[in-house]
Amino acid sequence: MRNLRLLFAALAATLMLSACAARASYDTDNISDPPDPSRFEVNGPATDRLDAPRGKASWYGAALHGNTTASGEPFNMYDFTAAHKTLPFGTWVMVTRTDTKAWTIVRINDRGPFVAGRIIDLSWGAANEVGMVSDGVAPVQLEILRQR
Repeated sequence: MRNLRLLFAALAATLMLSACAARASYDTDNISDPPDPSRFEVNGPATDRLDAPRGKASWYGAALHGNTTASGEPFNMYDFTAAHKTLPFGTWVMVTRTDTKAWTIVRINDRGPFVAGRIIDLSWGAANEVGMVSDGVAPVQLEILRQR
C-alpha cells in the first residue's frame, strides 16, 4: 500500500511539472485575414485624431479559445476581435501601436479589460498582427471606424 501511495505521488508530481513546462503553441495556419481597410473610414474628420483614446492594450488567446464572449459568440483567438469596456458590440476599431505605428482593425465582441490602465484586450490574431504577442502589453491609440 505504501508503494502504491509513493507511485501515485511520483506520478502526480511528474504530471504537475510537465504541465508547467509545456509551452503554448499557436497554429498560425488558422489565423484569419485582417479586415480590408478600404471597407472603413474614420468616424469623423481625419484630422480630428488628437482626441483618440490612448492607453495600453493587452491580449488573450488559448486559455479562452472557444469560450463564449460577452456578445454571445464563441471566442476565436485567430480572429481580429477585441474586448472593450463600453463600446457597443460590433463596433470596428483601428488599433495603432504608438511606439511602432503597426496597426490592425478589430471588431468589438467582448467586455474587458479589467486591469487598471488598459483600454482594450486584443485577440491573439490581432495582437500578432501588431507585433505585441511577446510584449504582452503595448501602448496604443484607438480610432472608431464605420463601414463604407
